[in-house]
Order: sequence, then C-alpha cells, then structure tokens
Amino acid sequence: MMQRKSKDYSDIINLPHPVSKKHPQMSLYDRAAQFSPFSALTGHEAAIAETGRLTDERTELDEDAKERLDEKLQYLLFRLQVCGSEGLPIRVTYFVPDEKKEGGAYQEYIGSLKRLDAYARALIFSDATEISLDAVYDIAEDTK
Repeated sequence: MMQRKSKDYSDIINLPHPVSKKHPQMSLYDRAAQFSPFSALTGHEAAIAETGRLTDERTELDEDAKERLDEKLQYLLFRLQVCGSEGLPIRVTYFVPDEKKEGGAYQEYIGSLKRLDAYARALIFSDATEISLDAVYDIAEDTK
C-alpha cells in the first residue's frame, strides 16, 4: 500500500484572501442560509397555526331578543329623523364570518348612521360603511 505524502500548505498559508471583481461578496446571513435545513413541509407551520386559531360560534337570537333588537332599531330610526342630515352616532355589535374556517368573530363598530337601506337590509354610515341587518347582534345610540 502506498502512503500519501501530506502537504503542509506553507506556500499559500500567508497569501491574502482572493476577492472577486465580478461577483459581490455574499453576506454572512446568505452564507448561513445555504446550510439551513431543507423544509420539505413548506406551509405546514402555517396550516397548524390556522387550525389553532380560535373563532367564535354565531349566537342565534331567540324571538324575544329579535323583538328587542327591532324595537331598538325603530327607536334609532326615529332618532335619525330628528337628527336629520347630521347622522346619528351609534354603536353596533355584529358578527363577521371567518373566510377560512367555520365560525367568525363579533366586532363592534361606532359610527354616524346616515340611513337604513330596507331593500339591501343594511345600515349605511356616513363613512360609507355598510353592516347587514342579518349580522347585527346588538345596537345602541352612542352617548360618548
């Protein structure tokens, strides 16, 4: 068997590090990224996070609650006629369905009610926000 002769590299050990004139030096972050583990499950972490995201279940109003909500709405519409074009400051709690999974979230909106669109069944606000009457959970005049 033949043994290889080891080289001590003494002829190149003290030479300056070569720097390319054509290619810019790679950042340390990019160099480290070359050696990061390959992710075969791209998007898997996002899917797990989406599954773990909580949503609220929509509460169906019983007949009494629907009647109280209707009375509040009638009162606010009367108040809107008194206020005229100024609008009526109200607070609306409504349900927004989640786009990706079953359920959704209750949100609160405070704004100046301009009118009720009976055909579209929506509350129209001075900033052009529309909230469906079918999504409304609670409504009240904003006294702040």
